[in-house]
Amino acid sequence: MQKAILALEDGTIFHGQAFGANASACGEVCFNTSMTGYQEILTDPSYKGQIVSMTYPLIGNYGINTQDVESWKPHVAGFVIRELSPIVSNWRADKSLSQYLEENGIPGIQGIDTRALTKKLRVRGALNGFISTEKISDAEALERAKNWPGLAGVDYVKEVTHKNPFAWDENDEQSAEFDLIRGTQQTVVDARHVRKPLPSADIPIVAYDFGVKYNILRNLRQSGFKVQVVPATTSAEDALKFKPAGIFLSNGPGDPAALGYAVKAATDLVNHGIPIFGICLGHQILGQAFGGKTFKLKFGHRGGNQPVKNLETGAVEITSQNHGFAVDPVSLPSDVTVNRINLNDQTVEGMRHKTKPIFSVQYHPEASPGPHDSTALFAEFKRAV
Repeated sequence: MQKAILALEDGTIFHGQAFGANASACGEVCFNTSMTGYQEILTDPSYKGQIVSMTYPLIGNYGINTQDVESWKPHVAGFVIRELSPIVSNWRADKSLSQYLEENGIPGIQGIDTRALTKKLRVRGALNGFISTEKISDAEALERAKNWPGLAGVDYVKEVTHKNPFAWDENDEQSAEFDLIRGTQQTVVDARHVRKPLPSADIPIVAYDFGVKYNILRNLRQSGFKVQVVPATTSAEDALKFKPAGIFLSNGPGDPAALGYAVKAATDLVNHGIPIFGICLGHQILGQAFGGKTFKLKFGHRGGNQPVKNLETGAVEITSQNHGFAVDPVSLPSDVTVNRINLNDQTVEGMRHKTKPIFSVQYHPEASPGPHDSTALFAEFKRAV
């Protein structure tokens, strides 16, 4: 089997077996604690510029299908796992994980001690790294890792956003929830395409695409919204030309402090008074629009088991998260309240404006970790609108 290498900027080198593409890449090395969902992780634009290591040991057993992607292509720089499943066993699978990475030019490494890697990242924090499935010496790999400039101050949003505005799922073919078929139906119906009915799309909104996950758009459509998606650089003036009843600010990659154009648009929209809902990067952009600041977390929150406390109700949600930056609560003005916190480190997980219909969360309600702990947020946005 072809060899692969993962080098970290602190001098650590891991050797393993290659899978995926014959390629090399630099990125910020981080870990994700989810047991499933590797396809959604690969295609989440928030992972742009990152080499993702999975803490669950066996990955790839259910393959890849064409229906569960979260974006127009996978965005991770590289993929690190303990063991690649030698077989794919799922009735919805279209191809293997290795085939998918190969088709998209992404290198993968397996057979390394991902527990040791995770422990290092938890102690040292996220580290710049270099992954390669090509013939590269240890010295060259280490030099590439050390010389990579990192994520801070870099705008990756412009690389993942859709370049042109578009209406999401105009023909209602992608957004409805799957429905289970039973008995003799299976002989006449393709079970992969059986879906529940959708409500009318009678509430027009604009969704800013900073690297939006498609399942967020699906959830918005399931809630009755008619979603117009606009590129990340769209001004508030141009967004309001669509006559939306509300604005959604999406997730996305990189350093929120590098997105001055997005903060300007969000500030103008906040001043306009239109209902706004932000998720993840959208939450961080909104925090800056309020006048606050963001900072980089030591190793970030990535996985499907992050506990968040709702300070308004006392309820605890088990949430899915993927972010390396957070909003500084001390920097927020008095007319903004922090209404959710992370129970692991007390960082800000939610904000609400005290006088305007504007709120946001740092986590991903569409990712269903609870599985339904946080889905009420879409209904809350609907009420605000």
